[in-house]
Amino acid sequence: MGSGSETFVPDRTVRIVVAAVLVLLALYVAQPYLQPLLYSADAPRAVTARGDLAQSETATIALFEQASPSVVHVFAQAAAQNRDLLDLDEGSGEQSGTQTGTGFVWDGAGHVVTNTHVVQNAAQSGGSVSVRMSDGTVVPATLVGMAPSYDLAVLRLGRVTRMPPPLAIGTSADLKVGQSTFAIGNPFGLDHTLTTGVISAVRRRMPTSEGRELSGVIQTDAAINPGNSGGPLLDSAGRLIGVNTAIVSPSGASAGIGFAIPVDVVNRVVPELIRVGRVRNPGIGIIAAQEAATARLGIDGVVIVRVLPGTPAAQAGLRGVDLQTGDIGDVIVEANGRPVHRLADLTAAMEEAGLGTSVTLKVERGGRVRQVRITTTDVAENRR
Repeated sequence: MGSGSETFVPDRTVRIVVAAVLVLLALYVAQPYLQPLLYSADAPRAVTARGDLAQSETATIALFEQASPSVVHVFAQAAAQNRDLLDLDEGSGEQSGTQTGTGFVWDGAGHVVTNTHVVQNAAQSGGSVSVRMSDGTVVPATLVGMAPSYDLAVLRLGRVTRMPPPLAIGTSADLKVGQSTFAIGNPFGLDHTLTTGVISAVRRRMPTSEGRELSGVIQTDAAINPGNSGGPLLDSAGRLIGVNTAIVSPSGASAGIGFAIPVDVVNRVVPELIRVGRVRNPGIGIIAAQEAATARLGIDGVVIVRVLPGTPAAQAGLRGVDLQTGDIGDVIVEANGRPVHRLADLTAAMEEAGLGTSVTLKVERGGRVRQVRITTTDVAENRR
């Protein structure tokens, strides 16, 4: 036996482990180069079978396919000499002087419902209105009538090859928060866009022109953008439940709060526009004080500022503010047994009663309350 040092020879297992580690290390380093060579899809991939659509998807598709042919794109062109005076562009990308919005077919005679604010400037300036149908054809349209107090207008289509079917009519009387809603329109000029959501609230109040306030308005979170104005709001059965009219957003884009005129109002106003071209507003012939002024005085009710001569209010002896002394005359505090806190409460009672019907009012003057029975009349006619 020698006394020299012994040489250490790794056993077979250690050699295998070291080799494996080296191989793995090599694969790790080479992976970015090997993966494209081994797995690149350099040919069209096989299509994976989707399976059946969900029941909710099928229902939404069917709703859109059924309703969208009856939805049209409205173009209201102001007269050239007046374009510089009007703020017309709704952000749809159309040329200056053109207001665009949405409408829908109301009946087989070719009447189309839209918003007043879509066509008002064109009507006032002597401009023109045209409608693009769902098949792309452009048809001239004439204005039948406007109801600014309800932001509703009716157009009549020119000659069309095939009239789309009118939308089915629902009711807004039994709507519930949480129901599904479907809005079809032309936001930013993009034809036939569908947005979905739910009813966020009912019985909202919304100011309209001529100092009126529309009650019973539907609030929805379905996206409503500029260009959707005048389009239909549908329920899950594809029935019309409202006409989209406004959004609340500092930027002008949808922020989850949109409003629609309830279909029960639409179904009352539109036939009258078709018959006579305007809406007769039931009233008693008074000019009411602004709510802000009434609130500052701490008065709960509708303060009569002026009584129009020859109206039912004048005949009933109602009295406005004394212009010489500034003394307040009559304050209406109740109509047909319902409290009147603001003008919207009074107008709602008048509209519910209708034209030519008696309304019982409770009127306060000088701390004393009395009942007055007054027959409603067409206040728009009385102002002429």
